Amino acid sequence: MTFTSYDPDLVSAELLALTRSLGDPARDLVILAEGNTSQRLPGGRIVVKATGAAMAAATAEDFVVVEVEPLLDLVRDPASTQADLSAALDAGVHDGRSRRASIESVVHAATRAEFVGHTHPTDVVALLASVHAATAWRDHVYSDEAVVVSRSAFLPYASPGLDLGRAHLALADAQRAEHGEVARLVLLGNHGIVVAGATPAAVEAVTAMTVKGARVRAGAYAAGGLAPLPRSAMAAFFARDDITARQRELGTAGG
Repeated sequence: MTFTSYDPDLVSAELLALTRSLGDPARDLVILAEGNTSQRLPGGRIVVKATGAAMAAATAEDFVVVEVEPLLDLVRDPASTQADLSAALDAGVHDGRSRRASIESVVHAATRAEFVGHTHPTDVVALLASVHAATAWRDHVYSDEAVVVSRSAFLPYASPGLDLGRAHLALADAQRAEHGEVARLVLLGNHGIVVAGATPAAVEAVTAMTVKGARVRAGAYAAGGLAPLPRSAMAAFFARDDITARQRELGTAGG
């Protein structure tokens, strides 16, 4: 069974620009063929980066199209194996190159956002590989982070592929049941981040602020520990008209 196809004409200029920007080596978000991006398409599909393609130099030929519901049905089936998932993501050989959707396509499909960017920023992964991983982002530590990132969620380490897909899908289902949507930022223990946005600019903003947040946290831990913003003040903060207006401008409203 396969529900993956190859159609470069469906890859937007917006998605390509986002992919190359996140892949810029100077930003230290990914190296080599790390990371992936996606965009939601009509008809219950996503276009997602193919495995093995470097984000910094991505072209329309480095993406494939995946049908969301059949993919999620496979993941929900307890009888499915990693081999089943890999086979289903295979779009075949085109122009002499094998095209297969990223093994993390399930994460993109489960998120159900207009745009998704998955990266492995060094500063963030350093904390996600530390004893502070599960608690580092439990609270906001400065106001601009609260404005841009809003709500985040942490997912303990799961092996990339079917295991991570199942764990992320369960988290996404729980997030929707509680909040109506998946958190803008999902932190993957010992792995990286998944950022959802209505626009590429929103994905860029949350990604950049998460990197800054990691540096702030690392500095705070080195200075003796975190002193986060008080939770009691956050509800009133997010209810302010100027804050919600700023979130709308940034494309990060909601969540």
